[in-house]
Amino acid sequence: MSYYLPEVPLGASLRIGVLLVNLGTPDAPTTPAVRRYLAEFLNDRRVIETPRWLWKPILHGIVLRTRPAKSAEKYRKIWLREGSPLLVYTQTQRDMLQGYLGEALRRENLAPDSVVVEAGMRYGQPSIAHAIDALRRQGCTSLVVMPLYPQYAASTTGSAFDAVAASLQQRRFVPPLRMIGAYADHPAYMNALKERVQKFWQREGQTDHLVMSFHGAPEKTRQDGDPYYDQCCRTAQNLAEQLGLKEENWTLSFQSRFGRTPWLRPYTFDVLAALGKKKLRRVDVISPSFVADCLETLEEIGIGGKDIFLKNGGREFCLTPCLNDFPSWISAMVEILMPELRAVLKPQTAPAPTENARIF
Repeated sequence: MSYYLPEVPLGASLRIGVLLVNLGTPDAPTTPAVRRYLAEFLNDRRVIETPRWLWKPILHGIVLRTRPAKSAEKYRKIWLREGSPLLVYTQTQRDMLQGYLGEALRRENLAPDSVVVEAGMRYGQPSIAHAIDALRRQGCTSLVVMPLYPQYAASTTGSAFDAVAASLQQRRFVPPLRMIGAYADHPAYMNALKERVQKFWQREGQTDHLVMSFHGAPEKTRQDGDPYYDQCCRTAQNLAEQLGLKEENWTLSFQSRFGRTPWLRPYTFDVLAALGKKKLRRVDVISPSFVADCLETLEEIGIGGKDIFLKNGGREFCLTPCLNDFPSWISAMVEILMPELRAVLKPQTAPAPTENARIF
């Protein structure tokens, strides 16, 4: 039996598969489902860089015995009728992007069905391998990967590339591959963030203070050269400038700390506690590193962060929704993707993929 997976026949026409990659989610808000998810997530060397001989006894002896039940309880608080918020919003983004890309291709006199969009999760289902299978079945002979992480981190974007490469290693046909690394200060992404905040303020009124809470990472990753911290700072500074905020009216912070080692500072919960003690009328939080609402935004910030702010004397707390299905964000995704798609679809600007095309 061959090591490589059998391939569907390659079509004669050029078709590009766009693969959206998000982090992932448990299949259900139950302890067994969360345990399976965490076992996969926390086994990733990109996520936990501790030597395996030291980490595996901690993971299987402590973390997977205690954390799943607590996390499942949190998931139940935010679970939607349709399923996990992160999965629901990611699949909605996939569906909307397919339509938006079709219109963009028509405007450039390109076939609207020359691009097919699928979504895969780095951990859990539908997996990245499942999404690549779906693209191959639809005749895609070239692949563009867009991780749904605006700021690059080895533990997110780097891990997504690992999973794509691992899937392709099993395939007889390895397609020409392009991968978007980061878009932390891309004008279209920044415009979508700005409009998201402005729309929220039009409905709810403007806040006294805006906290921009990014997912955290160990401080050591910054020392080792990961660009994530600097990219988060650029996103936050750009957003503050576009919103016309004074320096005293916004704060950059980092959430979701795991373990006892130092993580990127300041910590979001510490910031919210300090702002509560200032007796501010209202504080808003937005999480620019998340493009889809999930456990970390809806429960950690929307419930836990709110509780900390109010208990420390704050009066009103508002969570700004993530980009989710916001039209400006889907348009931004098109703008981020189109240069990669043009390079493949327009031979006059770049050679069309061949059997000897470079693999990125």
